[in-house]
Amino acid sequence: MITKDEVQKVAHLARLELSEAEVELFTEQLNQVLEAAEKLQQLDTTDVEPTAYAVPMQNVFREDIPEPSMPRDEVLANAPDPKDGYFRVPKIMD
Repeated sequence: MITKDEVQKVAHLARLELSEAEVELFTEQLNQVLEAAEKLQQLDTTDVEPTAYAVPMQNVFREDIPEPSMPRDEVLANAPDPKDGYFRVPKIMD
């Protein structure tokens, strides 16, 4: 069980200023979380295979089929500052 003093200590370490009402609220909420975790600890998981996801997942890949790209003039039509058939962008490095 989490006490008010522990909540205040953690808040102090995190450089948080909590009102007395917030300390009360967070103490209650943290205790509810710990109670829920305790209930989960009581579950029998001996026959449950460990997984990374709650539901079975698999990657679905489509076949990579090359297709013709858009014409360069059409692609650059909306570019704000094209130059020599390329996108011109602001310099970000020296």
